[in-house]
Amino acid sequence: MVPKRVLITVFDYIVITLGTLLFVMAWTSFLLPNNMIDGGMTGVSALLSMVTGVSVDIWYFGINVGLLILAWFVLGRGFGIKTIYSILLSTLLFRVLGSESMRFLWSVEGEVLYVGDGILVPIIGGLLEAIGLSLIILRGGSTGGTDILALIVNKFWPITIGRFYVMADFVVITLLIFVPGHCFTDVVYGYITMGVCAYVLDLITLGKESSVQVLIFSNQLQLIGDYITRIMGRGVTALKAIGWFTQEDRQVLMVMLRKIELTDLVKAVKEIDPKAFVTIVPANSVYGEGFDEMKTGLARKKKKKLNNK
Repeated sequence: MVPKRVLITVFDYIVITLGTLLFVMAWTSFLLPNNMIDGGMTGVSALLSMVTGVSVDIWYFGINVGLLILAWFVLGRGFGIKTIYSILLSTLLFRVLGSESMRFLWSVEGEVLYVGDGILVPIIGGLLEAIGLSLIILRGGSTGGTDILALIVNKFWPITIGRFYVMADFVVITLLIFVPGHCFTDVVYGYITMGVCAYVLDLITLGKESSVQVLIFSNQLQLIGDYITRIMGRGVTALKAIGWFTQEDRQVLMVMLRKIELTDLVKAVKEIDPKAFVTIVPANSVYGEGFDEMKTGLARKKKKKLNNK
């Protein structure tokens, strides 16, 4: 009988493979054939391909390998096998699906996937990309690229990972306007792709709740707490607790996060302490610094009262 752990691992890789296929198809079937891009290192690879004529898969592989090597020296940590697998598979699929022999899968005139309305192309591309990335992320994988670069930048520059993603994607897409043969319309399409992808990815991986409360039980709380405060830019509260079985005093970390930041935290905790115990509770409303502003209507009523005097 096959052990349950092996079956789970096999299932993980099957889902990651499917997710990687959908992710690459978003690019090779919809975005690239219509001269559109999204953000991230894949977007950088596409830009460099347009300028140099070197295929996207070569740039994609080279950039990710370079970032993995740089991260090894700068961060002193390795990245999961699932991430490396997804990068290698993506490179292969970019080569295969992006070849002229697979033109029947491109969204161009005369082919089955052709979309006549141009505005639908970035929407479909962003949707397909988000679904693919969600499958990869939910099974513990990653496509590398911006994830790695964000960690490297955060080591030297205090900027939250979520903010870095937005800034990086915005810059990459905007650079498309400087590529010969492209115009501002292509840039707008890129922003649409980015928005659709971010929204759907957020919706699938984290549900509709805007914030979450996380409790972390670990023997490496110092390292985890430092990561949350220094790299993610979030506050952490250490709660006193007693292990009922051992009757030993210990601490538990509590942190409130935007849902888009949760994946980064879970990944970091897993790398620091694979045996850590983490609980996540959706929070409908979180008010205070770094979250939503309390809106009770009192200020508005006070202003209205003064105006009536």
